Amino acid sequence: MTKFVERHPLWAFIILIAVAAALWLIFATWPQGLEDVFGRKKVFLSAVFNGITLGGLYFLVASGFTLIFGLMRNVNLAHGSLYLFGGYIGYAVSVATGSWLLSFVAAFIVVALVGVAMQFLVFRRIEGQDLRQTMVTIGLSIVFADLMLWAFGGDFYQIQTPRALVGPIELPFVTAVKSSGEAVYLQYPMVRLVIFAAAVVIGVAMWLALNRTRVGMIVRAGVNDRDILAAMGVRIQLVFVLVFALGAGLAGIAGVVGATFQSISPGEDIRFLLASLVVVIIGGMGSIPGAALGALIVGLAEQLGSVYIPTYAIVVTFLIMVLVLAVRPQGLLAGR
Repeated sequence: MTKFVERHPLWAFIILIAVAAALWLIFATWPQGLEDVFGRKKVFLSAVFNGITLGGLYFLVASGFTLIFGLMRNVNLAHGSLYLFGGYIGYAVSVATGSWLLSFVAAFIVVALVGVAMQFLVFRRIEGQDLRQTMVTIGLSIVFADLMLWAFGGDFYQIQTPRALVGPIELPFVTAVKSSGEAVYLQYPMVRLVIFAAAVVIGVAMWLALNRTRVGMIVRAGVNDRDILAAMGVRIQLVFVLVFALGAGLAGIAGVVGATFQSISPGEDIRFLLASLVVVIIGGMGSIPGAALGALIVGLAEQLGSVYIPTYAIVVTFLIMVLVLAVRPQGLLAGR
């Protein structure tokens, strides 16, 4: 951080001002003039928290994508299909068993097995051939979409939230002050906060696994020079299959999350594939912290844009991506 301030004092000052302004908007009581411009503070805070929790969902999808695409250099454009398939599996299991937690376990295992099959049958045979990987996975995504449409139809599905997580929770953020001087606090769905906390835990665990364990060292070394690593006796293909399974399983878990506080339907696979691409481009290929930062930026841009400039909300996300590519093509937190 100190080196960044020394090298880029102007950017450090701009970031400091932006963070200070954001904190003031969140914690301070808005004067009437500000509410006339931006609307009620409750709407602003709801959009901010919706953006943060949506960023948690995007991170779950993009973290698996950054493992497969950014770290292992496998171009898997069927990743969105894994997300949608995980949501369908989670829905089917939750309906059959009535267990929300079991739907996560089932989605992770089933989609991870699909990932193992893809790595063993497809990517292992076309390693290093980016164009062929792109074309093959586009074809697979079309096949998967048709199969899921045939099996589940074109309806919207939503997983029932468990009773313990139903209802709002009061957060210590003042949205308004009554004439009596009593403060009104923000009410927010508990399930979204729990899911976001789980996303944070998963992100920290992944970072520690990749940067502080022997397996993580083997994965990173295998990407750079797999021949030398194989010559040392490491079963690199087995490691890559397990990493691909983990990335696919995370997409399956994200599908259950998306089906819980949103819904799943045909077309969501394309949406989340594009979101994952944007997140990885903004955050940096192969970087778990970059995926987290990119997901947060995309989630906030979507939600704040839909509130304040709904006509151009989707443009904001891609404008941010273009600016990042222009200023820092490798991504904001690109892995070394």
